[in-house]
Amino acid sequence: MERKRMRPKNINKIIVGMIIVSAVVFVISLVLLILGDYLDKAFHVIGIRVATLFVAFSSFCSSTLFSLLVFLHNRTVSKINDDNNRRGELFRELQFASSNYSIIEFMDRMLIYDESSRYIDRLVRRRSMEFHMTEESTKEEDVYQNPSKYSFVSIKIPFRVLEGKMVSSITFAKLKFEREDEVYEFFSGSKSEESKAFILYNEKTKRNNVIINLITPIDSCFFNKKDINVFSKIKIYINITSLLGVEVKGISELYFTNPEQIEGDGTNTYRINSSNFSMLSMPKITEMCMDDKTK
Repeated sequence: MERKRMRPKNINKIIVGMIIVSAVVFVISLVLLILGDYLDKAFHVIGIRVATLFVAFSSFCSSTLFSLLVFLHNRTVSKINDDNNRRGELFRELQFASSNYSIIEFMDRMLIYDESSRYIDRLVRRRSMEFHMTEESTKEEDVYQNPSKYSFVSIKIPFRVLEGKMVSSITFAKLKFEREDEVYEFFSGSKSEESKAFILYNEKTKRNNVIINLITPIDSCFFNKKDINVFSKIKIYINITSLLGVEVKGISELYFTNPEQIEGDGTNTYRINSSNFSMLSMPKITEMCMDDKTK
């Protein structure tokens, strides 16, 4: 819990109060000192004791004021040290994040094909959208109860690390497909703001591939397995986490050549002509990595 600090206004009131009390004690002590002979004659020893008591109290006030000033000074020094420590820690985190992030570039060819039936069965059995994204109008609970009413497709895109360290994980926050005047948007499940993507390494091509699964109503015109599906652009809201736990959020836009024909298994192949990546936020250390540091 964060320590409560004394406000400057309260400190000023305490100092003013101590000054007033000290001034009053000093004046009374001075008066008693001047009237010492009179008190001695009028009250004998009691008068001297009263004067001594005020002098002792004035000494107490002065020592208390000195201790208070030392205390306030120590609090100020402690606050400065805490601020310097926080700034130093923030600088170290920024320095670590700026040298250990990952930025990827999608390349070569994008594939759209039917999702494997075993992954669909696992989706229904686990009731988890961890590796799936659904069209905007799709209800997650209905997918689990009536999977036959929906179409399941997978998207595989090769990528390479354009700058930074090796990639640990990739998540998609949103997918946006554009076809002339039509827009198809896909989001993660209700329990999470992001959907995880599979990262597979192809031994033949020596390239990494990212795979994400999409769910659409069976009557949706997003992807027809029997026809060539033409898209003008794909916009991917992506989060990339490096092997050292530094996350980068950005938008990747893919421009490609649409397929002239479909493969025998219904796969649509799109040749990527260009890929643009725009950062949405500066690299930062993930919360999981921060938790590990604090343990």
